[in-house]
Amino acid sequence: MTGLTRYPSNDALAQHLAALPDLKTLFAQDPKRGERFSLDAAGLTLDYSKNHLTEETLALLAKLAREAQLDEKVAAMFAGQPINHTEGRAVLHTALRGSVAESVSVDGAKVRDEVQATLARMEAFVASLFKGEWQGFGGEAITDVVSIGIGGSFLGPKIVTEALKPYWQHKVNVHFVANIDGAALGEKLAKLNPGTTLFITASKSFGTQETLTNSESARDWLKAAGASFADLAKHFVAVTANVAKAEAFGIHADNCFPMWDWVGGRYSLWSAIGLPIALAVGMDNFRALLAGAHEMDKHFQSAPFAANMPKLLALIGICYINYKGATSHALLPYDHGLRALPGYVQQLDMESNGKGCHQDGSAIDHLTGPVIWGAEGTNGQHAFHQLLHQGKQLIPADFILPLESHYKLGRHHAMLASNCFAQSQALMQGKSLAEAKMELAGLDQDVIDALAPHKVMPGNRPSNTLLMDKVSPQTLGALIALYEHKVLVQGILWDLNSFDQWGVELGKVLGNAVLARLEDADQPLDLDASTNALVARYRRHQKNINA
Repeated sequence: MTGLTRYPSNDALAQHLAALPDLKTLFAQDPKRGERFSLDAAGLTLDYSKNHLTEETLALLAKLAREAQLDEKVAAMFAGQPINHTEGRAVLHTALRGSVAESVSVDGAKVRDEVQATLARMEAFVASLFKGEWQGFGGEAITDVVSIGIGGSFLGPKIVTEALKPYWQHKVNVHFVANIDGAALGEKLAKLNPGTTLFITASKSFGTQETLTNSESARDWLKAAGASFADLAKHFVAVTANVAKAEAFGIHADNCFPMWDWVGGRYSLWSAIGLPIALAVGMDNFRALLAGAHEMDKHFQSAPFAANMPKLLALIGICYINYKGATSHALLPYDHGLRALPGYVQQLDMESNGKGCHQDGSAIDHLTGPVIWGAEGTNGQHAFHQLLHQGKQLIPADFILPLESHYKLGRHHAMLASNCFAQSQALMQGKSLAEAKMELAGLDQDVIDALAPHKVMPGNRPSNTLLMDKVSPQTLGALIALYEHKVLVQGILWDLNSFDQWGVELGKVLGNAVLARLEDADQPLDLDASTNALVARYRRHQKNINA
């Protein structure tokens, strides 16, 4: 047997999927297939007709979802139950956009009240910067804000701010720093004025190595420019759950925004972690972002399976991963503003579902989270699309396109759309050997026979196409929430915890042990042979350059 053998419908689903005809045949059999297998929700349109499925497939997938108690487990998340059982936490990022009941509480505090209070504080903070009321240690208004975070505290705000560039308010300049590489921060600081720069330190623990080190270097930069310890309160705010550590650093408690245990980092852009978004596009547009996600939340909770966009995307993905052996999934946004979306979904999906054991701790014996990758169209067509068309791997893909561009430049958008639609068409229909030979008609037969096999594309390669009228705060919010819910559904079907990340923790612990040996040459080299040799080489080089 293959697939998800814990479910009674597994065998029937596996046999059904193996017996399906190819995509060209499915389209030939049903002239209205494109209409039949598409749907609209929260400002998005999904065409999933270029997938290996029929109405019978959907019925079997719906049965699989019922066997996994999908609806009950989704309801448990929205109700605030501690579904992140390894950390004993509720999972309530949906509360940040108003998608939980008013009665939901955590540790005796009403979640909705806390969210609304934080939004009000964000509103006041953004207004003070926009009006020039927030001033630095020299009495000048803040002109630049640098957000320091990593992972979800960086990726979410960065991709949203980038995608919504047409909505920038241009009241303050917003910058992002994540990498511990000194170049990331150094290049930013070289262009900024200490007296007019504000830093946002985004770290739940206020101890994340990369974020804290970058914040300490920013603090040193301010002090070197004449700022006192007391002045730091004018140049730092924090989004954290550890106010005491933030205060010890020099950030006033009044400048600390909450980061709750019930919001995971990769789901946090909707919270005060989204301050850089609000500073770039304004609070009205930030609230519109929340509203778009809220619309997708409502759709996810209420739409029947056959018309439920996140559930369909998730279960279709499971067909390829667990029944056809796909190990990766490509995201192909045909919009320059969305170029960083694959990297954002990469963390969302791979950190959530890249797990090796079920909820009860037993080992998983099938594939789970796929490798998420991709790039903006049409750049990817001149790079990796060759592999999509003629490589031997099965790689499902999502094509994402706004029907209207914010930039009206001649034929550009029509050409962009034509490439998007043609690429998914080419993946589906391919090119046969006979068609390749017809293209070469007129050449010598031996030349035709030699060249034709190189021009064959097998086709029958699946894809989804996601459309929106335009990339706006609302449609972007819905799009991100769509992928959040897709990840949740797949995690439920795989019976794993999508909301912890213990694989990240081991590297942090080992990294601290290595760091101690890099910075102190008297520390013994008592690690593994490879790491010892690398540390020794680093030490020798540092000794030479400091001699």
